[in-house]
Amino acid sequence: MQNSETGTVRVLWRLVPYAKKALPRIFLGVFAAIAAHLFALAIPQLLQGLVNSLVEGGLEALLPAVGFILLLGLLEAFFVLLRRWLVLTPGTHVEASMRNALYEKLQDLPVAFHDRWPSGQLLSRAVSDLSLIRRWLSFGFVLFTANLITIIVGLVILFTFNFWLGLIFFVATIPIWVAGFLFEGKYNVVARLSQDQSGDLATRVEEAVHGVRVLKSFGRGAFAASQFSSQATELRSTEMKKAKAVANIWLYLIMIPELAIGLSMLAGIWLVAEGEMSVGTLVAFFATAMVLRWPTESLGFLLSFTLEARTATERFFEVIDSENKIVDPVAPQVVSEPKGLLEFNNVRFQFPDVQSADGELLRGVNLRVEPGQSVALIGLTGCGKTTLTALSTRLYDVTGGSITIDGVDTRDLRREELRTLIAMAFEDATLFSSSVRENILLGNPTATEEDLKQAIEIAQAQFAYDLPNGLDTTIGEEGLSLSGGQRQRIALARAVAAKPKILVLDDPLSALDVDTEAMVEDALRHVLKDTTALIVAHRPSTVMLADKVALLQDGTITAFGTHQELLKSSEHYRYVITSLDIEQKEREVNL
Repeated sequence: MQNSETGTVRVLWRLVPYAKKALPRIFLGVFAAIAAHLFALAIPQLLQGLVNSLVEGGLEALLPAVGFILLLGLLEAFFVLLRRWLVLTPGTHVEASMRNALYEKLQDLPVAFHDRWPSGQLLSRAVSDLSLIRRWLSFGFVLFTANLITIIVGLVILFTFNFWLGLIFFVATIPIWVAGFLFEGKYNVVARLSQDQSGDLATRVEEAVHGVRVLKSFGRGAFAASQFSSQATELRSTEMKKAKAVANIWLYLIMIPELAIGLSMLAGIWLVAEGEMSVGTLVAFFATAMVLRWPTESLGFLLSFTLEARTATERFFEVIDSENKIVDPVAPQVVSEPKGLLEFNNVRFQFPDVQSADGELLRGVNLRVEPGQSVALIGLTGCGKTTLTALSTRLYDVTGGSITIDGVDTRDLRREELRTLIAMAFEDATLFSSSVRENILLGNPTATEEDLKQAIEIAQAQFAYDLPNGLDTTIGEEGLSLSGGQRQRIALARAVAAKPKILVLDDPLSALDVDTEAMVEDALRHVLKDTTALIVAHRPSTVMLADKVALLQDGTITAFGTHQELLKSSEHYRYVITSLDIEQKEREVNL
């Protein structure tokens, strides 16, 4: 149990760097809370003399004593108010700084991290866990510290009234501390499980909201509801276990002090009867014991609160401590006059979660894309085309070989510079809940209106001008208020507006109709004259857009040349292009 306690302190101690600026006011809040308790503990001291004087028949001390007691009560109330004022604001600043740090870390972590982590788990850490930490710093830590000190001071005072009464009271309360240590071990486990299950439930809600069209189209709303209900029931069961654990500790916290007071009262009355203790001292003893009642009873709630804060802190630092292997170099190089020469030199890649020895997806890719040249990358589904393009901007890092731009290894460039040299447009176009203008200029916020207009024309996204507020129309979360083709055209305009030296297109025209696709391709030919382009092709028409074609097969480039050259020389290329042609014709029929 001692190790668990040390662990709790060590985990919560990690909050200090984030709470450093808030600590002065938080500690002043602790002192204010202690002061309020001390004024409350001072009242029994006055009662001792007052009761003794009344027993002896003297009434002259009554009014001054009542006045002092009233003054102490007002001072206690003032310091309670001061404590609340002191700790209210600092906790919000700590929460904000931690949330900013978490968001920056999430932006910095590689795609491989986000592939593994459900979004609901990250969301619950960014919202509910940080909110819990803020409330613990502002309320739990302050009261837990103040109440513990108050209990210690109160016990000392009880011993000063009468050693034997104080000893009886102290021994009778020992089971509380034993129960507290036992409670910590059990509650910490169930609290962590509860917070993890809350994150899983948030993931389930997010998936249902984003996939509501699919669920409705297949009539699976009831099925999704049953899955949600099952997870919610598991969370409820865990919350009930938490509630039972807290109820058990409350049993000890309420019953044992009552028992201690009862035993002390029996001993105290006997001492008064024997003349070894005055009535005023006995009254003051029990008045002090009653003052200690709230701090003692609050330990259960505050202990559970502290353990939940520990779990929330652990969950926060699980993300913050995540290793990012895709980092900027210590001594970065610079491509001073970029030309756009993109080379893949014996590139090998294996996903981190794949443990098998033969699990490499790319097994020595060699490809050279000359400045201003456009190359279509073609291959069967699952051969690694999209992965190869993602390696160019270090969304993942190669596990072997290198990728260079104008002879400089991409790992020797700062990521910010690398991603200004290369722009990407994905098949699954992701837009943000902001205006069309902001979405298009995401990669080049300083672009001129002429650049914006040209990017829209190239991507055939003129429909944006007809939206309710034109380019300033907010398109909603993930752009779902637009059609798939409209989203792809805005995403393509975003890549073009960035004015990169190298343009990587991962089948960005898949959702377009035949006529729109033809217009986009004609416009792209104009752009691609001066821009190096690597295009993942899933249609024969996209292949025709490129100067050269690279065939990816079994993790390597097995053929490279013009479309006509490969039709003559590569049987596998003919098979792939025929498959694409069949898929395109079926798609045109469906349209």
